Amino acid sequence: MILEIMVGLLVVGGVFLFFTGTLGLIRFPDFYCRMHATGKCDTLGALMALTGLAVYNGFNLVSLKIIFIAVFIFLANPTATNAIGRAALVNNVKPWMKESAESTSEAGPEEKGK
Repeated sequence: MILEIMVGLLVVGGVFLFFTGTLGLIRFPDFYCRMHATGKCDTLGALMALTGLAVYNGFNLVSLKIIFIAVFIFLANPTATNAIGRAALVNNVKPWMKESAESTSEAGPEEKGK
């Protein structure tokens, strides 16, 4: 009974993190914020969901394979996110800068284009 509750919490927690990462991908303003949200949430979400599946399956060869997959994802996702972010930086992808309310309201249409 306690094992099923623990497995359920791990899998639901992993799905929740996948959902929040997807929400961050949709809602955040620029490339770097989106990469941060998906990189963190996908790595931890996959780790939690796969750990829950391995615990549910018990100690056997299949659960060992699931743990190896989780470790690979834990190592590969942050590395890939860093490489993609660095490639964006090298290719001059500019980060989002919030404009202040004063600069947008005081500037006329001819000054906004400068």
